[in-house]
Amino acid sequence: MDFSSKLLENAVNEVSRLPGIGKRTALRLVLHLLKQPKENTKYLTEALNLLKNEVKSCKKCHNISDTILCDICSNTNRNEQIVCVVEDIRDVMAIENTGQFRGLYHVLGGKISPIDGIGPQNLKIESLVEKVKNKEVKELVFALSSTMEGDTTNFYIFKQIEKYEITTSTIARGISVGDELEYADEITLGRSIVNRIPFVQSIKG
Repeated sequence: MDFSSKLLENAVNEVSRLPGIGKRTALRLVLHLLKQPKENTKYLTEALNLLKNEVKSCKKCHNISDTILCDICSNTNRNEQIVCVVEDIRDVMAIENTGQFRGLYHVLGGKISPIDGIGPQNLKIESLVEKVKNKEVKELVFALSSTMEGDTTNFYIFKQIEKYEITTSTIARGISVGDELEYADEITLGRSIVNRIPFVQSIKG
């Protein structure tokens, strides 16, 4: 791709670093921004800078938040004794959109994937085990994507906590094997949460 401007080329190269954005899409986005009033670009830049510099991780569930405790963890109407274990904020948003879950969340920040160099030590598993150990939680709902990495992560966590008195369940397989949670439709995902099954039952099958 030949560029008439080095500045344009640099901008396209940076935008194309974003996941799912190729050079052609990046060029289209950059040219769109170039046509906009300077104020619009300024607002975008300020929003991204604020996001990067001011966003926090909820100290309780590790969700992305503007404050020390996210809105979900600080909501006194939520059931603190049921915790849904998810990969990232996209899964929290997907489950919240169903309106079927009134407990809290624990965001791991990924899934165990040796091929990608991600081990248990790279995830927020230790703090989850501490919650169980301190009897802060009565039920863990495993809601990771039904992929090999998701199932491996579920099983690893289960082995860490099985000696404690806690109920473990997993979302029902209305979600197809191999599917990512964030792409499931709200009705199917909602039913999977409501009709969750004991985790031990899921690993026997």
